[in-house]
Amino acid sequence: MTLVLGIESSCDETAAALVTGERVILAQAIASQDEEHAPYGGVVPEIAARAHAERLAPLIERVLGEADIGLAECDAIAATAGPGLIGGVMVGLVTAKALAMATDTPLLAINHLEGHALSPRLADPALDFPYALLLVSGGHCQILRVEGVGRYQRLATTIDDALGEAFDKTAKILGLGYPGGPAVERLAMQGDPQAVPLPRPLKGSKEPHFSFAGLKSAVLRAKESGEHADADIAASFQQAALDCILDRTGRALHEMGDVNAIVVAGGVAANRTVRSGLEALASARQLPFIAPPLALCTDNAAMIAWAGVERLKAGFSADPLDLKARPRWPLDPDAPPARGAGIKA
Repeated sequence: MTLVLGIESSCDETAAALVTGERVILAQAIASQDEEHAPYGGVVPEIAARAHAERLAPLIERVLGEADIGLAECDAIAATAGPGLIGGVMVGLVTAKALAMATDTPLLAINHLEGHALSPRLADPALDFPYALLLVSGGHCQILRVEGVGRYQRLATTIDDALGEAFDKTAKILGLGYPGGPAVERLAMQGDPQAVPLPRPLKGSKEPHFSFAGLKSAVLRAKESGEHADADIAASFQQAALDCILDRTGRALHEMGDVNAIVVAGGVAANRTVRSGLEALASARQLPFIAPPLALCTDNAAMIAWAGVERLKAGFSADPLDLKARPRWPLDPDAPPARGAGIKA
């Protein structure tokens, strides 16, 4: 039985998990940092890194204890090596290196985005390559053709802000606190999605990329005008974001070729309105729609462990112990550069 310990520390969730090659999560633990970052309305990198350093070792002990597994029984230790907040990534990767060295266990340096990209296969064994992936989170907004483990074709990215960031900034504008995405979704349920005229950036554009900076600015102007209820602003923002997602995803599918499914992953994939819209898009194209369980949408170590399992099965070798953490790590390094911030993705 293949058994991998996963470690995740790329942003503000400290996590550890044990996952088998048979898609069984033997144990997992996540320590949230919401209380630490709430006063600032967003993640403070220094605070995040210190919290990871304090919490990671106890979490690893906890999952090993719950599964009654010794560290030496693991076939590999998989840790996020990037992209992400470099301080947090370093905490997780250095911890994984130390454990790998102490137990002579292979180290697997996992791309955080690959963890998201493969997480639907942890929950759904019927999902075969290739599939269309919409990866939407606080730091990334991309559309990829997932051709296999380690094989990704990026067709679209954001040229400015990620969608999760736009949700968080909207929550801050409306005074909803942090984390913002779930708060905006809850408030939007009480509002009229057609009440506030907001833009749909790049909708109808020939390029498949995303842009959310203008939408975020329009939300601020709507709030400052004093003409709209907060619930209506939240609902209208969410609808505008969904319209952009559906338009951009539809455009990218034209360039993608045949795929077996439309898949969504990342933190924003927990949004029910986004899921419903994408499910309708997939149905119209006669494709299955697959989204991981909510617990696998946000940052977690089970997806990192599973990416490690997938890489072992695909024949990838262990990574060297002198491998460096990476603040940026594109899944498709050969993708044509996008304008604006997209050149970083």
